[in-house]
Amino acid sequence: MSFVDEVYSLYRDQLGEDEEDAVAIVLSLLEEQSREHMMQIINQMSDDEIAQMLGVYLVEMLKYKMIQDGKIPAGRLFVAPDRLH
Repeated sequence: MSFVDEVYSLYRDQLGEDEEDAVAIVLSLLEEQSREHMMQIINQMSDDEIAQMLGVYLVEMLKYKMIQDGKIPAGRLFVAPDRLH
């Protein structure tokens, strides 16, 4: 079972129609993890999962840069970069 499947299984009932529910759960989970534990999770991922994770990150960061440059309107990001730490 992948980490995403485990998280979904644990929090299925707390996820509503608002994607902010998922953001809140993920940010809460990440705050509790050490770098070492997050690296263990990544090391257990398949190559496809790692590529998907990096792809989502890159798309969101490019959108953030585009917002900063005024190329797209604010509010188009799934997660604000300052919330990812």
